[in-house]
Amino acid sequence: MYYAIVKKPDSHPTEFISFSVPKFITKKESDNVIFEFMVDGKKVRKWIDKDAILLLTDDKEFYLKTLEKFQKVQKEHQTLVDEAKEKLNATIADFAKSIDAEIDSFETLREQEGTPCILKNL
Repeated sequence: MYYAIVKKPDSHPTEFISFSVPKFITKKESDNVIFEFMVDGKKVRKWIDKDAILLLTDDKEFYLKTLEKFQKVQKEHQTLVDEAKEKLNATIADFAKSIDAEIDSFETLREQEGTPCILKNL
C-alpha cells in the first residue's frame, strides 16, 4: 500500500488531502502521477500533477507522523483565522454603529438654521 498527501488545487490558504492507494504509475519524464483505485470493483485512475504531491511513500508510520504535523498546523492556524474573522466582524459592526450615529447626528444638524444645505430649500 502507498500513502499520499496532496495539495488541493487553487486553495488558499493551502489545503491538502491524504489517502492510501494500492497502485500508482509514473515515470521520470512525466509531470503526473496516476493513482489507481478500485471503486465498486472497477479500476479508477486519477491523474495528479507531481508538483501537487507533498508526499508519496510506502512507509505508513512516516505518512501518519507527517499527516499529524500538517493537521496540527492547520488546526492551530484555523483557530487564529477564526479569531481574526470574529475580530474583523466586531470591528465592522462597530464601524456601522459609529457611521450610522454620525449620519443621524448630521441629519439633525442639516435641518438647523444656518446649515448650508441646498436640499432644505427644495
